[in-house]
Amino acid sequence: MKPKTDTSGLFEKGFLKALIIPLLIEQILTLTIGMADTIMVANVGESAVSGISLVDSLSNLFIQLFAAFATGGAVVASQYMGRRDRTSASMAAKQLILITALFSGIITAVGLIFNRGILSMIFGHIEEDVMRYALEYFIFILCSYPFLAITNSCNALCRSMGKSRITMIVSFVMNIINISGNAILIFIFHLGSMGAGIASLASRVVGAVIMLTVLSDRRLDIHIEKLFTIQVIPPMIKRILRIGLPSGIENSMFHIGKILVQSLIASFGTASIAANAVVNNINGFANLPGAVIGMASITVIGQCIGAGRHDAARYYAKRLLLMVYLMFLFSCTFFYLTTPFLSSLYNLSEEAMRLSIINNRFLLVCTLLIWPISFTLPNFLRAAGDARYTMSVSMLSMWLFRVILSNVLGALLGLGLLGVNISMVIDWCFRSLCFSVRWKKGKWMTKRVI
Repeated sequence: MKPKTDTSGLFEKGFLKALIIPLLIEQILTLTIGMADTIMVANVGESAVSGISLVDSLSNLFIQLFAAFATGGAVVASQYMGRRDRTSASMAAKQLILITALFSGIITAVGLIFNRGILSMIFGHIEEDVMRYALEYFIFILCSYPFLAITNSCNALCRSMGKSRITMIVSFVMNIINISGNAILIFIFHLGSMGAGIASLASRVVGAVIMLTVLSDRRLDIHIEKLFTIQVIPPMIKRILRIGLPSGIENSMFHIGKILVQSLIASFGTASIAANAVVNNINGFANLPGAVIGMASITVIGQCIGAGRHDAARYYAKRLLLMVYLMFLFSCTFFYLTTPFLSSLYNLSEEAMRLSIINNRFLLVCTLLIWPISFTLPNFLRAAGDARYTMSVSMLSMWLFRVILSNVLGALLGLGLLGVNISMVIDWCFRSLCFSVRWKKGKWMTKRVI
């Protein structure tokens, strides 16, 4: 009989529960309030919604980059925490804040100077009404980037300490400010897309101020000393970028590929566009457990690796994967059974309704079977410092299957939206094979971050 893995000394009793449950609540709140936010903005008018939608699709690209830097910092901080080296973990925290502030500040400055040119270059000719609303919104969103980037980094650092309850509370406060700000500025002051932008900026400023104040507390294992004193530590920045840059490239390419696929779906007609929107919404909720465990795994696996406990990393990897599968069994089954009812809430045409049910149920079954290995497991590899491998596999798989094969099955063979989703599942299968083999062979154990 294989001896039981000794995990003593790594985490306190109830650590996983205290880490994961607030994360799950935070993500549910964000999605739910986000839907309400979208409905409120929709009352501004079609041109305003179109302008805001264009800006948001561009913003998502930058948000992915900010998240990548946050992941890099979280991996480094988590590994130092595993070593019980709180001084180095705090140094990494300050360098992460410095990197994200500088990078997001540059993006803001360039955007404020060339905002109209950027929108025209990316989206081509835009109707003047749409452009006006987009610019009114874009200006405030650009100004919010540094605050959003800093908040994301602080959230990742809190999770590295297992204090996800803090991020849950702050996220709730930010969402309340955003949605109430929209209500006041759009419905009372009639500021339209500008009001939506101001509300987003206000919520992100408050979030950043709260999180920086929290992390300035020296009683925390990871804290930021002398916040307004610039201290550059090149070796620490290099460690963060070693994870952050590959993750950033991977996330950016994934987002670009997603835009290309959405463009393909648009060519299938209005019913496919509407059905795809519903599929994305419903699957977004169904996938929540996997996304939450993925974020938590950076902390758990990272600390195991930092402590030099590869045996414990394998133990917790199995445990976390089992948790994803059990949670997916509930979420995917629930949404599979309720798909017809939920789809009917979107007032779809008969054809869009049919496409929504078929594609939703197909993806929910595949999510339960394949998604955890495809998307949760690579987070284990990133936490171990194996970010270049996950980047290479993800980019290759996305372009081969999610982009090229989608055009073959969806357009050339006439399978439409279902062909696109079949291609996406094949992408999941390829990723799952590569990542599971990599984990099994243990190549990740040779990587060094700190």
